[in-house]
Amino acid sequence: MNSVILIGRLTADPEVAYTQSQKAICRFTLAVDRQTKSEEAQADFIRIVVWDRQGENAGRYLHKGSKCAVLGRIQTGSYKDREGKTVYTTDVVASRVEFLDSKSDKPVNADEVKTQAESLFGDDVGFTYTDDGIPF
Repeated sequence: MNSVILIGRLTADPEVAYTQSQKAICRFTLAVDRQTKSEEAQADFIRIVVWDRQGENAGRYLHKGSKCAVLGRIQTGSYKDREGKTVYTTDVVASRVEFLDSKSDKPVNADEVKTQAESLFGDDVGFTYTDDGIPF
């Protein structure tokens, strides 16, 4: 059985490319926390490959720092570099990518919140705004 489930954050913006047959391939690296006995935080940096429509969506909606879950399989390979040395690779080929950041993780604009609340509840919302612009 070759099955992997990972949850982590992207280390950089994903890169999307297309094959000659116009098949999308998205690549990114996921930083996954590793539990250790010491208090020092450690992470593994795992290369992820996502194909087709799901790859296009990952490239469109994920960015550096995005939190996501990946379900897939491990795939190993090798190639010869420019100097003729064999380079071995290990990737996770994703069959499913779940975006875990919620829409509410975007910065909140207090005026936008007030406008949305007034459109739902009328002018009698009763928000009190602090100097920070955060409604309480």
